[in-house]
Amino acid sequence: MKTTAVMIGAGRVATHLAQALRERAGLRLVQIYSRTAEHAQALADGSDGAAWTTSAEAVRTDADVYVFSLSDDALADVASRVPTNDGLWLHTAGSVPMDVFRGRAHRYGVLYPLQTFSRDRSVDFRRVPCFVEGCTAEVTDEVRALAEQLSDEVHALPSDRRAYLHLAAVFACNFTNHMYALADEIVRAQGIDGAVLRPLIDETAAKIHRLTPREAQTGPAVRCDRAVMERQAAMITDPEVRQLYEAISRGIYAKQLKTKN
Repeated sequence: MKTTAVMIGAGRVATHLAQALRERAGLRLVQIYSRTAEHAQALADGSDGAAWTTSAEAVRTDADVYVFSLSDDALADVASRVPTNDGLWLHTAGSVPMDVFRGRAHRYGVLYPLQTFSRDRSVDFRRVPCFVEGCTAEVTDEVRALAEQLSDEVHALPSDRRAYLHLAAVFACNFTNHMYALADEIVRAQGIDGAVLRPLIDETAAKIHRLTPREAQTGPAVRCDRAVMERQAAMITDPEVRQLYEAISRGIYAKQLKTKN
């Protein structure tokens, strides 16, 4: 039975996952690593006084689970500096292969939570789909068992397919939020409160629970209303934003033609 965990990382995902591991899986966090002392100490203080360190080489070796929740660029480097041990090593990245741990750990895998996380906004982890992978069938079962304590929706998914899921998430979440930011800038430049867009944003997201995204598509591009699109493109003073508007409009229209054909 797993009872102790070390959290390697102290960012947004690590903060939410640490809470879920404590409250839902019953794990005791015994140490936090972050290269930033302030972040490591903050997460440790919120984790029943866990120890913390800014040295990967100083990570203890007697925990049951090691959760690496780091940026993709930092993961391989930090993993190479954490002392080898007999614990279960997991990372939470969507686009990094499981084999980043090969040669460093005997038992390793992935626990990827498909959700967007912010430090000051709570998330019900039971509703977060989690995707798991293990270096062996036995380890996969271990990771799944842990994930099922956190979430009501757990799927096994290999690294190559998980990378495509992460790509899809970038479109569905990160790019979408960028559009919200651009829309907010446009209305605020005209003295309009950006809050007026929220009901529209909410309804756009809600519709895809009953319709496919293609069925839910509306706007001038799906109608091929060239006059409106040309007029709106001319209103955009930032050349990069104008190019973005035109590229997305072309994409919507092209997909609409394929759907009709």
